[in-house]
Amino acid sequence: MMIEITEAEAANELMRLARQIAKHNRLYHAEDSPEISDAEYDALVRRNAELEAAFPHLIRPDSPSAQVGHEVAASPLGKVTHEVRMMSLDNAFTDEEVEEFVARVRRFLALPESAEVVMTAEDKIDGLSCSLRYENGRLVRAATRGDGQVGEDVTANVAHIADIPQELKGAGLFDVPAVFEIRGEVYMAKADFLALNTRQAEAGDKVFANPRNAAAGSLRQKDASVTAARPLRFLAHGWGATSEVPAPTQFEMMRKIAQWGVPVSPLLVRCSSAAEMVAHYRTIGQQRADLPYDIDGVVYKVDRLDWQERLGFVAKAPRWGIAHKFPAEKAETTLEAIDIQVGRTGKLTPVGRLKPVLVGGVTVTNVTLHNRDEIGRLGLRVGDRIVLQRAGDVIPQVVENLTRDEPRESYHFPDHCPECQSEAVAEEGEVDVRCTGGLICPAQRVERLKHFVSRAALDIEGLGEKTIIEFFQLGWLESPADIFRLRKRRSDIVGREGWKDKSVDNLLAAIEAKRQPDAARLLFGLGIRHVGAVTARDLMKRFVTLPHLRDAAIAAREGGDATADLLSIEGVGPVVVEALGDFFHEPHNIAVWEDLLSEVTPPPYVVETKDSAVAGKTIVFTGKLETMSRDEAKAQAEALGARAAGSVSAKTDLVVAGPGAGSKLKQAAALGIDVIDEAAWAEIVRSAG
Repeated sequence: MMIEITEAEAANELMRLARQIAKHNRLYHAEDSPEISDAEYDALVRRNAELEAAFPHLIRPDSPSAQVGHEVAASPLGKVTHEVRMMSLDNAFTDEEVEEFVARVRRFLALPESAEVVMTAEDKIDGLSCSLRYENGRLVRAATRGDGQVGEDVTANVAHIADIPQELKGAGLFDVPAVFEIRGEVYMAKADFLALNTRQAEAGDKVFANPRNAAAGSLRQKDASVTAARPLRFLAHGWGATSEVPAPTQFEMMRKIAQWGVPVSPLLVRCSSAAEMVAHYRTIGQQRADLPYDIDGVVYKVDRLDWQERLGFVAKAPRWGIAHKFPAEKAETTLEAIDIQVGRTGKLTPVGRLKPVLVGGVTVTNVTLHNRDEIGRLGLRVGDRIVLQRAGDVIPQVVENLTRDEPRESYHFPDHCPECQSEAVAEEGEVDVRCTGGLICPAQRVERLKHFVSRAALDIEGLGEKTIIEFFQLGWLESPADIFRLRKRRSDIVGREGWKDKSVDNLLAAIEAKRQPDAARLLFGLGIRHVGAVTARDLMKRFVTLPHLRDAAIAAREGGDATADLLSIEGVGPVVVEALGDFFHEPHNIAVWEDLLSEVTPPPYVVETKDSAVAGKTIVFTGKLETMSRDEAKAQAEALGARAAGSVSAKTDLVVAGPGAGSKLKQAAALGIDVIDEAAWAEIVRSAG
C-alpha cells in the first residue's frame, strides 16, 4: 500500500496512534468499558502497522505493535505470571491478504510451490482470553491474558463455569500431559446476555453494552458468587505451557483437548489451500447471525506444529497464525460541529462532533477530520449528513458527504490559533496548519509537558494529564525543568483536592528517580519536530552525550562535515538535520535546554546487547540457504541482538554464505570480512540457547 504522507506527518500520527491504542487497550482489557468498536480498534492498529512498515526508523518504544492486551493494574484478584506468553494475532481484512499470509509462510519456510501448506480454520469468538493450567489432569490455576506476561488470577471464578472441568477426562492416562495449559475464550451466549441485561435493568443495576463486556465483567469479580450467578461459557482455541505435546498437528491437538472434556469450536476444519480457507470464511460469515455467540472473524493457523516452531513469533504475534476479520459497518449521521484542537507541535486538528450514532453496538460521537484539505475534499460543513466508515486507514472516518450539494456557506478553516490567537499557517509542502506561537501558546506548552512525562519519554509515574493541566494553570509548570522544582512546592500541593502527604511524596519520589534519565528518552521528550523515539536512540548511539549532539546540530547549520556526519546515521535524513539545527538556533529553546540540564544529569548513552556471539554485529546472508529461508535467517539474527543487512560494506562484521554466493562474497573477501557457511551459523544459533 502506498503511504502518501511526509515523515513528519507519520511521526506525529504514530505518536497519536500509540496514545489512542494504549487508551483503548486499557479501556477494553483492564476496565471492560470500550469506547470504540472492535473494527475501529482494528483499523487503528492496521494504520499503525502500515506507517511502521513505510517508516521503520520511526517505530516508537511504546509501539502498539509490540504490546499485547494491557498491564494488570492493582487487582484484588492477584496476579499470575504466564510461563508461556499469551500472544495476540495479526489481522487480515481481504482475501488477498489471506493468500499473502499463506505465501509468506511458504517463503519463510523455503517451501516449494508443490508443497501443501495445511491450515486450520475456526471462528474467532469475541470473549475474554483465559488460560487454564492443569497439573496431573486437575485444574490448579486460571488466569486472564492481562498484558500477555502477567494476568489476573481467576481460579476461584472459573470453578463456576460448567464448560471448564476441574479434572480432565482421562486424567492419569498416558495421553494427558503432567502439565498442560489450555487457552481459550470465556464468553456469554447471545440469549444469556439478553436475559442478563433484562434482569439487570429490572433490578436497577448496570446494563452491559455487549456480550464480551458482560463476560469480562462477570469473570473479573472479587466475589466469585457474582460470577456463579452469571451464565458464562468457555471455548478452547489452543494451549500454552505443557510438559509434552502429544500430537504433531494443531488439528489433532484440538481434538485431544475436546476428548479431555473441554469444548472446542464445532466449526474447526482443516484447509489445504487459501481458496479453501476463504471458502470456510464465507461459510462461517453466512452462519454468523445464527451462531449462539458473537464472533468477529475466522482464525487460520499452520497445522504442522514443527512448522509453527520454525516460524516462531514477531513482536506480539505468531508468524503461523492470522485472524481474518469480518468487514465493519457504515452508518449515517449529522455533523453538528467542528472543533479545533492544538497539538504539541502546534498542529491544528479539526474534530467533527456528531449526532450520536449507534453502529454495531457502539455509540460514535466524534470523528477526526484530519486537516484543512480533507475538509475541503469532502466539502464538509456543519449540518451535513455524512457516512462513517468503520474500517479503513484511520477510524472513525468520514467517507461521504451526502448533502455537499445543498446550498450552504462553506466552512472556513481558522487562520489564527484558537488558544493564543497567533497566526496559523501551513508550511510550504505541508497540508497541516500550525500555530506560529510556539512556547507562548498555552496549548503547545501543556502538550509538550504531557509528552515530556509520557511513557516513551521520561515516564514519570503519577504526573498525568490532569495534574499537568492543574499545575500549569497554577503557574507551577512552564517548562520541563519546573517539574524537577516541584519539591519546593510540597507544602502547596499537600491539601489540594486529591493530594495527601503520601500521594505527594510518591509523586516527588517518582520525579527524583528521573534525575539521571536515559539520554535518548530525554531527547525524545523535548519534542523536537521529526525526532521520534527511534531517531533519538540512533542519534544518541552516535553522539553518546547530549552536549555532543547539540554541538553537532549547531555545526550542521553551516553544512560541511558536521552535516555529513549526521546524515551518515541510519534513519537520519535532511529533514531531521534541519529540525535539529532549527531547534538549537532558537534562543528560547536553548534556554529551555540549559534550564533542564541544570536539573538533570543524563549519563552517557550505552546500548545494551543480548548475550550472544553476534550481539551488536552486522550480518549479511548471501547465496542459497538450504535449511531455512532468508527471512528465517534474518529473524534468527535479530533475535540474537544482531542487525541483518542487505549489502556488504565496511560496516559488515560477518557474512553467512550459501551455495551460489556471488558478488557479496567477493566484496567480503576484498574487505577482509569473516565468512562462514550455513552449518556454522546454525551452531552460533544453537550455542546462544
